[in-house]
Amino acid sequence: MKRVKEKFVDPIYYSLPVQLLVLNLRKNQLLLLGWVFLFSAITGSIGKNLGIPYLFLDPEYLGKVDFISFFIVGIAVGGLTMTYHITCYILDGNSFSFLGALSRPFAKLAINNAIVPTAFLITYMFQVVSFQLKNEYNTSWDIFVKVAGLFCGFMLMLMFLFAYFRFTNKDIFRFVASNVNRQLKRVTISRVRIMQNLNTARKNPNRVDHYLDINCKFRKAPSGSYDKELVTKVFDQNHLNSIIIEAFILLLILALGFFHDRPLFQIPAAASGVLLLTIIMMLIGAITYWLRGWATTVVIIVFFLLNAVVKNNWVSSTYMAFGLNYDVPHAPYTLEKVQSQNDSLQYVEDKAATEAILEKWKQKATLADTIEKPKMVFICTSGGGLRSALWTMSALQTADSLTQGKLFDHTQLITGASGGLVGASYFRELVLRKKLQQKKSVPKPIAQFATHQNEQHYSVYNPRYVDNLGKDNLNAIIFTLLVNDLFVRFQPFEIEGKTYIKDRGYAFEQQLNKNTEGILNKKLIDYREPEQQALIPMMLLSPAIVNDGRKLYISPQHVSYMNTGIYNNQSGHQVQVKGIDFMRFFAEQDAGSLRFLTALRMNAAFPYVTPNVSMPTEPRIQIMDAGLTDNFGVSDAVRFMYVFKDWINENTSGVVFLCVRDSEKIEPIQKPLGSSLLQRMTAPFRFLYNNLFNIQDINNDDRLEYMQNWIEVPFEQINMEYISYPSRFDKVAFTAIKERPSLSWHLTSREKDNIINNIQHPRNQEALRRLQEILN
Repeated sequence: MKRVKEKFVDPIYYSLPVQLLVLNLRKNQLLLLGWVFLFSAITGSIGKNLGIPYLFLDPEYLGKVDFISFFIVGIAVGGLTMTYHITCYILDGNSFSFLGALSRPFAKLAINNAIVPTAFLITYMFQVVSFQLKNEYNTSWDIFVKVAGLFCGFMLMLMFLFAYFRFTNKDIFRFVASNVNRQLKRVTISRVRIMQNLNTARKNPNRVDHYLDINCKFRKAPSGSYDKELVTKVFDQNHLNSIIIEAFILLLILALGFFHDRPLFQIPAAASGVLLLTIIMMLIGAITYWLRGWATTVVIIVFFLLNAVVKNNWVSSTYMAFGLNYDVPHAPYTLEKVQSQNDSLQYVEDKAATEAILEKWKQKATLADTIEKPKMVFICTSGGGLRSALWTMSALQTADSLTQGKLFDHTQLITGASGGLVGASYFRELVLRKKLQQKKSVPKPIAQFATHQNEQHYSVYNPRYVDNLGKDNLNAIIFTLLVNDLFVRFQPFEIEGKTYIKDRGYAFEQQLNKNTEGILNKKLIDYREPEQQALIPMMLLSPAIVNDGRKLYISPQHVSYMNTGIYNNQSGHQVQVKGIDFMRFFAEQDAGSLRFLTALRMNAAFPYVTPNVSMPTEPRIQIMDAGLTDNFGVSDAVRFMYVFKDWINENTSGVVFLCVRDSEKIEPIQKPLGSSLLQRMTAPFRFLYNNLFNIQDINNDDRLEYMQNWIEVPFEQINMEYISYPSRFDKVAFTAIKERPSLSWHLTSREKDNIINNIQHPRNQEALRRLQEILN
């Protein structure tokens, strides 16, 4: 056994590559944590639902995923790899002091320290090939070109930095012998650090029998005597090189942040993320090198200092609603102000104004149907990022087409959350533009809103619009978050004389505006007249107010009736104001000038991805995704129906809820898997997150059931559901495991096709058939 150990085990274990890996596992866990994050990202172990793996496996640059986009990511990964080697060289080079007696010690340490980076690169390339074959329908040549781009970028960066180190250290021994000792004596802290390294090298030698040479051949480690103090100075001379590289990368990130809204500088988000990880790795190395045992304590102190800075607003972190005026006195957000905005006079006034819209709607629907009492349709669309936006757009195009345009003629109100309302807004704007082109039917007050009236006649059912909505928006958000929001949030821009700061919210809106060919770049108030004339359905955006859970009802109309009802004060019932009428509450802050793209962003403010918007109030309130309160829009539609139930009962022949969902309403109960200790500890939080939408569905079903008691006309609910597709088969449970597109603003080609083709599912075909029967 001893002979086996000496012959086979010891040569491997006491080789420099293995000893470096063991040392990193024992001392440099934070450095390895960065690699663990990257491994998890490319394999889909973390952030899959948010689309994080797509940033690495399908990086986009200038709207394309090609050799150049992968080449840029490869350069970033190469830079991270060199940073890893430099940091290990600085922290632990003295533990293998024989390297200092060799020529080009850094290059030799890097080669022997390459186990983790090499494993990552191989895994990365394998994952790219697998992903591209499965999701992007690429040919073998296309995949080869992309992988080649990744590899070439990686190798080019390594060769450049190795050449830099070789050039700057070519006379290192002469430099050390003549200058280092004299220069370091001038800096007390540097001399102390070197003496500590020297003591470490003397007291804690690491046994190494063999090492990999530049030619990747194993050689026996020298065991003769050499000046360890000179060797230590050789190692410390390289710190200047690492500082220069760190400064260069930091300046690069700052430059990218400064020009982040210019397409040429919008590198793939994966590359910017790796650059940020590179900076973090350098900081970890610097803190550990200079502070050693005090590093953890100092990091904790810095964390609390940063917390105090943010808490006391010493550094601005406000994300604004573009179009609102933040320079005038802010609206007081107090209980008294909220209640005063919801009195009975305003309720009656707003209700009467909306009933006038209902009358216009009835005239339009009656002409379309040639019947006295038409059906009233409510479109309720669910949130769900880009998958929901694309599914909603595809579903509405198909449904409206099959009903010869009667769907939107009969639709009075559109409600929902997040991506669903993005898709519905896009289709609604297309319908509006088509109607504005029909000049004979355009009332004079509306003519001022007509755009592109000289365009050739077009169809709102053109597949191009679906393709537009399916374009990526995640790269712009994450890129801006990493290179701008964390470093350079001081670039102003103006809208009608009001100044705002460019941030990832701005990047989201600009990319969405570009993807939708600029047709949603309007003010909220621009939709007032078209809605009042019933050219298009009303739309309610209802993001949640983080401070108290109320809804902020964003509409070009006054809708105080959505906030609360009129109660008899003698009943003793305490009325809770359910929401805020945006147009009335922020009238002095120029509510009508709110950019409609901003309203859509506020309604889709997913945590950490798109930032929570701070409103001009005192105290300041923040706005979050509407899906927090009702991801399906049903509660708002029922509330609207309740307010106008008398009018609906008298003037319609029935009500239809068309619910466009990005998920199945009734799903099989999943078999619970084994829970780890961590999963058991986080079970209460996972319960809330995993079952939030189920709870909302149950509550909405209760509302619809109660509605039967006060609605006197026939009611029908039609669900158009995105049905998850089976991705693999569980051989243990003998069931197909279904996979849904990620909850993000990026979709793969396979996911896009699946979403668009989902309209052919038998359940959706039956829903369309029933909708045709009702409206035709």
